[in-house]
Amino acid sequence: MAGIGKALSMKGLLGLVGQHQCNVDLIFKGKNDQPIRRATVKTGTPDAPKNEELPLYTTKDSIVGEVRLSPVPGKKLEHTGVRVQLIGQIELASDRGHYYDFLSLARELAPPGDMMTIETFPFEFSNVEMQYESYKGKQARCRYLLRVTVVGKGMNQSNVKDFQFWVRNYNEVPRVEDATVKMEVGIEECLHIEFEYSKGWYNLKDVVTGKIYFLLVRIKLKYMEIEIRRRETTRVGSTPKNETEIIGKYEIMDGAPVRGETVPIRMYLTPYDLTPTYENVHNKFSVKYFLNLVLVDDEDRRYFKQQEIELFRFKPEPVKDKN
Repeated sequence: MAGIGKALSMKGLLGLVGQHQCNVDLIFKGKNDQPIRRATVKTGTPDAPKNEELPLYTTKDSIVGEVRLSPVPGKKLEHTGVRVQLIGQIELASDRGHYYDFLSLARELAPPGDMMTIETFPFEFSNVEMQYESYKGKQARCRYLLRVTVVGKGMNQSNVKDFQFWVRNYNEVPRVEDATVKMEVGIEECLHIEFEYSKGWYNLKDVVTGKIYFLLVRIKLKYMEIEIRRRETTRVGSTPKNETEIIGKYEIMDGAPVRGETVPIRMYLTPYDLTPTYENVHNKFSVKYFLNLVLVDDEDRRYFKQQEIELFRFKPEPVKDKN
C-alpha cells in the first residue's frame, strides 16, 4: 500500500578521487511542500522475497528533491562538477545488462570546485512525462531512477550512484459495453460445459463474476479451478519470446457435478500481484492476462479453456471527509 510522508531520504556511498569517500544523500520532497506518496514494492527473488519502500509518482508529476554531499571529515573533496539525471529504462532478461533508455533529463547541480563541509544542492524536474509504468517481471523490467554523478578530476574518475523511484499511471474507464463473455468446453459424448464471465475487462481491484453450466457430464471430475495467468512477450530484434506464469488460483468446485448443475464464479482480484495490461512498451515488451478454466478428472487428466482479459488501473476515489 502507498503511504504519505513529507520527504524520503535515500543514501549511498561514493568512492572519490584519491580513495577519499563521500556520503551521498538524495532526499525526495513534495512540490510546494506537498506530502510524498510511497509505494511498497516487491523486490528480491522468489526464494528470498523482500519489500522496499520507494517514492511514488505518476506521469506529469514534478520530481523535486535535494542532493547532499558529505565529505569525510578532514578530507577535501575535489570535483569538476555535480549533476543529477532522471532516467527511464527497460531491461530484458534475454539481453541482461543492456538498458534501453526511453527518458533522459539532466540538471547541473554544481560547477567545478572542492568542498570540505556538507553541501546541499536542490533540484527539480517539472511536469515529467512518464508514459510507462514501473514494472518488474520475469522477462522484463521497466524502471525509473535519479542518477547522481560527481565528476572527479582525471580519466575514469567519475562516480555514480542511482536512486530508484516508482511510477504508477491511471487508465480511463473503457468506453465499451459490459458485454458478457461466453465460451464452451467439450469432449465428444463425454463432457459439455458452457461458462460465462460478466465482462472482458476489469479494474485491478475488481471482482470476476460468472457462471458455469454443466450440460453433459459423463466423466468423473475431482475439482475445477480458475487460474490467473500472466504472459510476458519480449522482443530483441525481430524474434519475440513468450513467458507465461500462474499468478494465482481459485478453486470453484470440489467434487463431481451433475448434469444441469450451475456453479457460480466470484473471484476477487485484489489479493493477487497484478498490473494493468501493457501493450508494446517502447517496442520491447507486452504484458497480457488470461483466465484459465481448469477441470481435473479422477485420473488427473486436465481439461482447460483460456480467455484473455484486459486489466486497468483506475484512479482511486478521493476519501470523503466524514465531518
